[in-house]
Amino acid sequence: MPVSASPAPLLGDRLCENGFECVKILPATNDAHGGVIVDLKEPLHSEVFATLLRSSLLHWKQQGKDGVWIKFPIELVNLVETAVKEGFWYHHAEPNYLMLVYWIPKTDCTIPPNASHCVAVGAIVLNDNKEVLVVLEKKGGFHGIGVWKIPTGVVDAGEEIFEAAIREVKEETGIDTEFVELLAFRHTHNSFFGKSGLSFICMLRPLSFDIKKQELEIEAAQWMPFEEFADQPFNQMHEPFKYMIELCLAKVEKVYNGFSPRPISSYFVEELNYLYLNSHCLDKSS
Repeated sequence: MPVSASPAPLLGDRLCENGFECVKILPATNDAHGGVIVDLKEPLHSEVFATLLRSSLLHWKQQGKDGVWIKFPIELVNLVETAVKEGFWYHHAEPNYLMLVYWIPKTDCTIPPNASHCVAVGAIVLNDNKEVLVVLEKKGGFHGIGVWKIPTGVVDAGEEIFEAAIREVKEETGIDTEFVELLAFRHTHNSFFGKSGLSFICMLRPLSFDIKKQELEIEAAQWMPFEEFADQPFNQMHEPFKYMIELCLAKVEKVYNGFSPRPISSYFVEELNYLYLNSHCLDKSS
């Protein structure tokens, strides 16, 4: 995504180039990568917008700009067709806006692509009786095939992996947990809308035990003896699930250490983020 750096002339500013007639251009800010970002807010007639867009592109070309980003709020969707006819293409969409982009130079485009991955979590919650928290799903690929599975779900934007695992368990089963470790992750392709996927297998410790299943998505939930869970034919047929079971057993037997989140600061952002690392080995070596 482009990073806003400094203001460019606003809509209504009249630019006089080399003594020629003054023109108006679209409101924009310069990004940190040699391009501009247009954040439209006020309604415009499509013909007026087309005129402003053409004069703006000419001006930015003369300035030596590269990429142009135009953010169309959903209220201004009538202007999208005009931008597409001028050579813009879709970059990404959110519930309240659509982002279009344009590359000015006659060189290879270096505009970064839209987000390419979907991130998911699976939560292994094991109690002191060596029972694992499992669910039967009402919807999705596991519906109707009788397979008891661990709680899973997609990580929300701005959410940490360990937070997502705790949240999904709570939403699906009502069980409170604390994060223990990230045991492994899997990289797949051509999943949601043709995107690639990262699935993180997490181990959590239960803090409560009375199940209150989610009615919308979960058919049933229970504490199941781990051996019974592991012996399901489905788990034996699919290698990802077989490895998950082996990792869980190795963790219980203390012969495998996963990754735990460590808060770290960064030069580029103010808030703390997390680095997942093998803290057991790191602490022993220091």
